[in-house]
Order: sequence, then structure tokens, then C-alpha cells
Amino acid sequence: MDGNVQTYKGRLVAKGFPQIHGIDYDETFSPVAMFKSIRILLAIAAFHDYEIWQMDVKTAFLNGKLEEDVYMTQPEGFVTPENAGKVCKLQRSIYGLKQASRSWNLRFNDAIKEFGFIRNEDEPCVYKKVSGSIISFLILYVDDILIIGNDIPTLQTVKTWLSSCFSMKDLGEAAYSLGVKIY
Repeated sequence: MDGNVQTYKGRLVAKGFPQIHGIDYDETFSPVAMFKSIRILLAIAAFHDYEIWQMDVKTAFLNGKLEEDVYMTQPEGFVTPENAGKVCKLQRSIYGLKQASRSWNLRFNDAIKEFGFIRNEDEPCVYKKVSGSIISFLILYVDDILIIGNDIPTLQTVKTWLSSCFSMKDLGEAAYSLGVKIY
């Protein structure tokens, strides 16, 4: 939040440069929430005194399902002599693949719709769910999620459900998101 590194992470990353369009991948476009949409929803939340909670998806891209057959060489330092000539067939999307962001976004979209959220037609990373007077908004920015709403038990149910679908880090009440400090 203050610009200091909190944790260091190690990840297996595929070298995406040898991927060939039409063979290893077809589509790469993945939407993210526009900053103005986030600001508008934060203003609505402030006006109506809604709760604003934040979650982070751990290793989000690993949740994406590959539609293509993708192979990669074994990572340096992890090749055993008896498997020296073998390659890895990827079962899931990993960081570094050209389609990783898209496959994660499609997987998230399917999951959140299954829970009853409706995707905004004009802003594909903003979702809403209305049940009587209870309203919930969900904003996805790559792997960061803002959950906004007027009913704490409903928001808690959303967080619990998301945690059952994906490996999540609950950041509690939103205090800082995309360079914006939230009071």
C-alpha cells in the first residue's frame, strides 16, 4: 500500500514468445474494469454508505482452462537426467502464456454468473446482483476484486463462495485499491 514490498513470490512462468497464433492460442484479449467505473461505484458506495470489501485471487491465471494443447520445455534446474528429453503438457493456464489473462477472465465470468451475478453489458468486469432491497456489486481488475453492497451477510456469502471457487486472500474492508486510498 505504501510502496514497500510486503511479500516476495516465486512463479513458474512460460516463455510465451514462441507461441504461434492459431496453433498455441487464438484469442488474447481480456477486459479489465475501467478506472472511471471503479470511481463511479465508489462514489455510489460512499453516497449510500455501502460496505466496500476487497479480495485478491492467489495465482489467478492458474485457474484458467486451456482450450489448446500447449507444451513447454522443462524449467531450468528441474530437469532430471532420466527425463532430459521430455516436455511438459500444460493442463492449466500459467503466467507467461499469451492467453493466460483471457482464460482466467472467462473462468471467473462463468463462476460468478453461476452464483447469480449479472455482467454489465457496457463494462464487462463489473457485476451486480439484486435481491429485493439487497444489492451487491463486484468489480474485477485482473486478480483484484472489490465487493460493494448494502447487506453484510450477503457480502460475507459472496466472499465465502468466491473462496470455495478460487484460492483467495481476504483483505477485509477496502483501504487502498489501484492507487486510490479509500476512507
